[in-house]
Amino acid sequence: MTPAALRVVLAEHLDLEAENSQVVSRAYLDTFEGLVRQADMSLLWEDGWLQLLGGGGRAIAAMSFSPMPTVIRASELPPGALHDRLAPVIGLRAAIAHGHMRVGRRALRVLDREGKTVARLGIEEPSITPAGRRQARLATRLTITAVRGYDKALGQVRSVLEDTVGLTAARASLADEAVLAAGGTPSRHLAASDVRLEPQQRADLAAAAILTRLTAAIEANLPGTLADIDTEFLHDLRVAVRRTRSLQRELRGVFPQPELARFRAEFRWLQEITGPTRDLDVYLLEFDSFAGSLAAGRQSDLQELRVLLGERRSRAHARMVRALRSRRTQTLLTDWKRLVETLPGRSEDDRPDAARPIAELAAQRIGKVYRHMVRMGTRIDDQSPPAALHDLRKRGKELRYLLEFFAPLFPEATTQPMIKALKSLQDVLGRFQDREIQAQMLCSLGDEIAQQDGGAVALMAMGVLVERLEAQQAEARAEFAQRFAPFAAWRGDAAGKALLV
Repeated sequence: MTPAALRVVLAEHLDLEAENSQVVSRAYLDTFEGLVRQADMSLLWEDGWLQLLGGGGRAIAAMSFSPMPTVIRASELPPGALHDRLAPVIGLRAAIAHGHMRVGRRALRVLDREGKTVARLGIEEPSITPAGRRQARLATRLTITAVRGYDKALGQVRSVLEDTVGLTAARASLADEAVLAAGGTPSRHLAASDVRLEPQQRADLAAAAILTRLTAAIEANLPGTLADIDTEFLHDLRVAVRRTRSLQRELRGVFPQPELARFRAEFRWLQEITGPTRDLDVYLLEFDSFAGSLAAGRQSDLQELRVLLGERRSRAHARMVRALRSRRTQTLLTDWKRLVETLPGRSEDDRPDAARPIAELAAQRIGKVYRHMVRMGTRIDDQSPPAALHDLRKRGKELRYLLEFFAPLFPEATTQPMIKALKSLQDVLGRFQDREIQAQMLCSLGDEIAQQDGGAVALMAMGVLVERLEAQQAEARAEFAQRFAPFAAWRGDAAGKALLV
């Protein structure tokens, strides 16, 4: 239906009053995984205004913003309603502009019998011009927006549009339609835990399904990591790599052994080359919190440290980018995808677990890793070196990933007590390791800081900070026994006995 024909049909059933017609420039923004959309909101820039809209198109907050942004970070927005409503939604993620378009729009007001405006309609004719391509027109859309105090009237107007005129709700948002027309893919969250498995499914088929999703997550986060859009791209990439390595270890019997050895080594390298940048990201993200633990007059003493950390991070990121863009990384991902795709059809001569039911194999691996953790944790006392707690934490990650992948195969009452106890244990082990690494990094920077202008003052502040970090590490260690006991006790519970067969 053309816009002119649509206006004629609408006028037959609604009392309308035309407002202005205009052509606007518009871009929608959202995080990579669509956090704004998941919150039933939309963030858009239109002709110099950045707007956050809620369900039904209701305006939540807006601010003047020029020129059109390519990336929005909540931390960079000035104090105000837009920052306060957007920050809890996107957190540290960057909202990236997509779906940049030109929109011809005719505004119409819907009037009641008294001539009051009870709803607003907009007939929109959007078009995009993808890079290097001709302008593409998108489908004409009719938008309906509520007017405060007239919710009942809004429902009546919608009923007329759908039941009488015969219009239907758009199957995709305008932002998604624009991305698709430009040859892209609408944002989505690639969670390996979303893969649906069946208990009797062959183990190699289950592994291939999970690994396909994990590889897609690595590749999807790679451009944002290279462009340094926000720190969470690298974080999510590393999580996908760690989970891939975990499956390689725990389900090793479903893979061809000679090829598996090569891929385990290559994914370990991929984890190692991305580690330094991530460590510095974490430190910089927590820097204000660290500085805030100092007395009010001492916080500025750490400015030289912040500058030095930023410089190190820039160098580490440059090295990482060179590695991620190398032929080695490209070959790794290409060859790995080929192996995963062909895995179920491979010979089973050196794959003893390939045809086993995945629930059987998963229960065996969960039980083995859990029992190993209990033995490790039982040996830890006040005299144990920090490495003992670090090793337990690494093994705990193995168990956590197994549970993320395979817990849905078992009754929730069986796995939830273990998941809860493991999370509590991992929280304290993570705090213990993080504070040790952070204190060690501060100590390693001492000589370099001492050579800077104002270095002596910074060193004194760093000394206080190291003491705070070591105290927090000691607190975490003191909590270990309390957190470990419920985890170790799970094997004696009915739920533990049901799974640990």
